Amino acid sequence: MTSEQMTPEAYLASGGKLTSPAAVPPRYRAEVLRLMAIFTDSELAGAAGFATLINAAPGVSQRIASAQIVLEKNRNAERLLHVMAEFGTDTERYVRSHPWADRLPRDAQIGTRRATQDMRLPVFNAPFDGWADAVVMNLLMGLATGIILDDYRSMSYQPLAETFREIAPVEQAHTDLAREGLMTLVAQDMPLQASVAYWWPRVAASFGTAGVARDARLLKFGLRQRDNEALRAAWAQLASAELAALGLRAPLEDNTP
Repeated sequence: MTSEQMTPEAYLASGGKLTSPAAVPPRYRAEVLRLMAIFTDSELAGAAGFATLINAAPGVSQRIASAQIVLEKNRNAERLLHVMAEFGTDTERYVRSHPWADRLPRDAQIGTRRATQDMRLPVFNAPFDGWADAVVMNLLMGLATGIILDDYRSMSYQPLAETFREIAPVEQAHTDLAREGLMTLVAQDMPLQASVAYWWPRVAASFGTAGVARDARLLKFGLRQRDNEALRAAWAQLASAELAALGLRAPLEDNTP
């Protein structure tokens, strides 16, 4: 059977690739838009959070690094918004639609919803508690983002896969900056373990819930290659090793949301 004789769903299940919004079935369209919204909102919220932190950085080089992260996360969001526009999204209105810098109280439960809804990952609802705390979060979330982007790079919607391949090295550079910053803080004997304990479950929640119907649907559509639990396990292993190399402990008993 040729691709022309197959339904879009069967074509996707066979490993087919789609290149245009006009060719996607309705449920697939909804999942692509949701996936883009989650990543875009997280980039915009992440950039807004780091923007509030620039003047708290301990030195000029750290301020430059923070400003660079803010700039590049906004550019990453812009790349995704270009793809969303092809699906009919009013991107200018979209960017104005939420207060991206808003955060919940520090002690809010991970699953708490905000009054003004966007689709940022849970970790971007939590506020920083100073510079060192932000560096810890940036490393843990950067490692998670790398795991997610590695999965997305071969997704079935090719324009989005290409966009994520462009974003991946930018996000990797942010992770590298965080690692360098954390090495400096460790050398200064800064107390960091409490920040690791705080951010670990919030980053782990970024991978979603194991066994949900959407998980299976994304795999069936070729929008994901591994399920939530496999992605979270890969992150936990990588993050544990990174922390151990810095003399820090991963709170593995708390790695589920």
